Amino acid sequence: MEEIGMDPSAANPGPIDHSILYDQDKHVSSAVWDGQERGALRCHEHTSKLGEWRLTPKQIELVEKAGFGYLRKIPAISLDNPLISALVERWRRETNTFHFTVGEMTVTLQDVAFLLGLAIDGMPVIGITYTTCGTVCEKYLGKAPDSTYASGGMVKLSWLKEFFSQCPENATIEEIERHTRAYLLYLVGSTIFSTTTGNKVPVMYLPLFENFENAGRYAWGAAALAFLYRALGNASVRSQSTICGCLTLLQCWSYYHLNIGRPKLNRDPIHEHFPFVLRWKGKQSGPTTNRDVVFYRKALDSLEPCDVEWLPYKYMDSTVIPEEIRNSLVLGRSKTMLICFDKAERHLPNRVLRQYGMLQPIPEDVPQWVRKSRGVDGGVDLSGKMESELNEWADRALHIVDGDDDADENEYMVWYLRITRKVVGRPISLSSEFQRTIGGVREILYLAETFPLKGLLPEQFESISRIRSIAQECLRDQVGGTVVVSPIVGTELGKRTRGKERVRRKGTGKRRRSNDPMEGHGASEDESQYCGMVEVDRLHPHHTNDEVDHLPLCTTVLEGEAALLLDTPNKVDDMQLHDATDGIDASHFCDPCNEADNSNMLNSIGESDLQTAKTVEEVIPQSFELPDATNGNTDLEIHNETNKPEDSQGCNATNGINGPQTLVATDVNKAQIHGATDKVSESQPSDVVHSDQRMVKEEVEVVPQLSHENTEDLAQQGDNSVIA
Repeated sequence: MEEIGMDPSAANPGPIDHSILYDQDKHVSSAVWDGQERGALRCHEHTSKLGEWRLTPKQIELVEKAGFGYLRKIPAISLDNPLISALVERWRRETNTFHFTVGEMTVTLQDVAFLLGLAIDGMPVIGITYTTCGTVCEKYLGKAPDSTYASGGMVKLSWLKEFFSQCPENATIEEIERHTRAYLLYLVGSTIFSTTTGNKVPVMYLPLFENFENAGRYAWGAAALAFLYRALGNASVRSQSTICGCLTLLQCWSYYHLNIGRPKLNRDPIHEHFPFVLRWKGKQSGPTTNRDVVFYRKALDSLEPCDVEWLPYKYMDSTVIPEEIRNSLVLGRSKTMLICFDKAERHLPNRVLRQYGMLQPIPEDVPQWVRKSRGVDGGVDLSGKMESELNEWADRALHIVDGDDDADENEYMVWYLRITRKVVGRPISLSSEFQRTIGGVREILYLAETFPLKGLLPEQFESISRIRSIAQECLRDQVGGTVVVSPIVGTELGKRTRGKERVRRKGTGKRRRSNDPMEGHGASEDESQYCGMVEVDRLHPHHTNDEVDHLPLCTTVLEGEAALLLDTPNKVDDMQLHDATDGIDASHFCDPCNEADNSNMLNSIGESDLQTAKTVEEVIPQSFELPDATNGNTDLEIHNETNKPEDSQGCNATNGINGPQTLVATDVNKAQIHGATDKVSESQPSDVVHSDQRMVKEEVEVVPQLSHENTEDLAQQGDNSVIA
């Protein structure tokens, strides 16, 4: 493994300059860097049943007239969810581009034209929205779905297929047109406009199919790209777990441009078919057993220029490209706004000029814009709410980007590496990086403590003292490290981890769930938010014991000097466990020394007569604060009872939670240290174990992986759970 100093991205993955990627803290790559894996996204594309539609020759004629003759030929392609998920980790909604190690790339209007055969020129796909679908379906399909098939302004794809997938042989022209409209709605709802709301499609597209010839004048390719851009942007937010849109387009774009996860063709095609997505029809892929998100992430983090095809269509047979598509390709370089009803997204070809065979200069900055959430009330014509976006689309022919023959791509790469996120996955694991840092701090502390002070100037002496203080503060919570007595709250001293399991004692009840700390910034179409991120590595000492069989960590403070954190083993001489599980009033730390004469343990570090016991004794200063170790359950505090000065007895009163606990000195307001005169009312401690080497039996419960939300709960409320 390379040292951090040899790879700057290992310490700072970027961006160094945040002027472009200003939403980095909300991006999934930040979560991955922090050890929070969300796994592969759920990919929503509903093409598996498309082949079950039986179209008559007249219907096929109408479909082609509406502009979907090529899209209907595209078969259902098996989606590679891990590949799509890894690509999403590289997508940036600030620029609508992928940020790879070699520079920016994106799915362009030209890609849509080549791969799907959809029109990228024409009228914008926009119209009237609906919140109910009965009236619209009745008008354009001749029947309305019942409540089991409809939801708001959306209708289930299964209803369309059930009633319209086979047109009668003796059908009238009106019936044929209705069945064809139902097919077109099903086609766009399962491919280019697929949503994350199950198998539903908005009926707002139906009126656009009223006249099939007029439907062919819409820029369906531009609308498909706007929809995909919005879906990629939503999925790139760290709180999301799903993605929709035309994922066949995205996956095949990757196959053409990147030599990563590309299927192996059974044979070299004699000639290419149009649209070019058909190149992957019926082709078998290589082994993908071990190709998970991490596999593709590492491949993209180490992407080399030789793995990129900037001009994948250059040597394709141009004669198979329809003339109307070929004539509109120049608009594929238009810097314009893409529109699909309420979705408006920027198309920025000036940032990916190498995909057009040009040199890439440093592009101009992208103005920050907020994706507005426009109303979808029934009967609202969105054209009146998107005037500026529509004007920009109308002027698309005036904004064709050109290359610069004098552009210096080396200068571009120097600039790009400052504004981009260079890697997504950590080159060095969190645990290794943590141990490396702790080792370095300990070395600094050793050098500072052994540095000769004789003859130093006052300011030099102050600097050495400051270095020692900082190093001690950094190491104060580390097992085996130096402990500095400080009123500052310790950070999770008592947590133990073992792999992906979490052990929690029974009887504590469910944790209270707070609001997801991750913003639903740019929520997906169904506003589903991912709340199940798993912390892979934690910056805490790890214990790999197979069972929870150790006594707690004890913080020993002797005469105000720094002491060590000790991890007391299973059998400890002169230590007895006292388990008070029922009815200790007020649940305070108690220190009754009724049976001991002149041997009281002092509870304040400031007194001068602190005595040293034969075994490790735990002294809790009143200035410390003790968090509630029961994660939100009130009146559950840890009790410490010392009946004899020579036999320290640990008391545990945790509302029915038996077993060794980690004692953390925090919150004096919740846990007071009492002297010998404190009274325990209404109930006495029970189940006292008087044998030196007996352990209290405990039942443990294995809980699945912690979500990010539960982790936040633990950080805020304390934790009585033991990570084994």
